[in-house]
Amino acid sequence: MSKGKLLIAEKVHKDYPTPEGPIAVLRGVDFSLSEGELAFVVGRSGSGKSSLLHLLGGLDRATEGRIFFRGTDLSQMNEKELSTYRNRRIGFIFQFFHLLPEFTLFENVLLPSQMGGNANPGRAKELIRRVGLRGREGHFPSELSGGEQQRAAIARSLMNEPEILFCDEPTGNLDDETAETVFEVLTGLHREKGLALVIVTHDERTARRYENVFRLHEGLLTKETIRIG
Repeated sequence: MSKGKLLIAEKVHKDYPTPEGPIAVLRGVDFSLSEGELAFVVGRSGSGKSSLLHLLGGLDRATEGRIFFRGTDLSQMNEKELSTYRNRRIGFIFQFFHLLPEFTLFENVLLPSQMGGNANPGRAKELIRRVGLRGREGHFPSELSGGEQQRAAIARSLMNEPEILFCDEPTGNLDDETAETVFEVLTGLHREKGLALVIVTHDERTARRYENVFRLHEGLLTKETIRIG
């Protein structure tokens, strides 16, 4: 059975206002993502990679164009519907881990399900085990290394069983060895769970190990045709 399209972006534009006039960051981006698909987006700093991810994830609205999740136009959603989309349909991982410092690892991971009104401690414990942090449940973020904090953020992002995981420079603050470990966790989830992933990264060497790589340049997204390694 063929896999259906989860996400479709059509001619998406994003402008940011400035005193001198609007700056066009995205100039008509087309993109689609199927169930269980892994896609990398590379490009220079400031090329609009994070802007694109925020639009696809419902964190921001496009200036022009349309984005569909399972056939529903995000631009037609009100703020409550977008909040539900973000909480229950997608997960986000950022370069900066955004763990709450006053909460333990376990409490940070459990939080999304509490916010959704369906706290699930058992799932939180299983996800912590899955990302290799068993035994650290009671530790605070300040007691974890950068790589451990990012793995905790991955566990948290999976708490509500998202259909898509958006990763915005997930290894940007990590050394090479730790970054490799985080990529292994992410791609392992893709292989084992069939989770759809969109990974924005400056690490082109790692991205080019995979076939589905896109480049954002001058506001347009194109598919890369060269595979290395």
